[in-house]
Amino acid sequence: MPELKLARLPDRTPARITITVSPELNQALRQYAGIYRAAYGEAESVAELIPFMLRTFLDSDRAFAKARKDVAPDPSPEPEPRRRGRRSLSQPASTTRTED
Repeated sequence: MPELKLARLPDRTPARITITVSPELNQALRQYAGIYRAAYGEAESVAELIPFMLRTFLDSDRAFAKARKDVAPDPSPEPEPRRRGRRSLSQPASTTRTED
């Protein structure tokens, strides 16, 4: 097998994460999306913005970067929690996609 300059590409399968946020955080996220739209002239949903917000936060956290170098990677992915029963329509879950 030839040794290519380009290494094998990493897993790019998006992971779905469901979160619940406080009403105050929800309002702040919606306001951020509105300010983003005003600044860039493009409307993006909160769900589309959150992965980039999280990536920016993690990339700027120097203590996290330092600690991450000292910790071996977790070889097993976090298991998905089992769902019990049906979700009420009055309580929709927030979903986001993560990107690497």
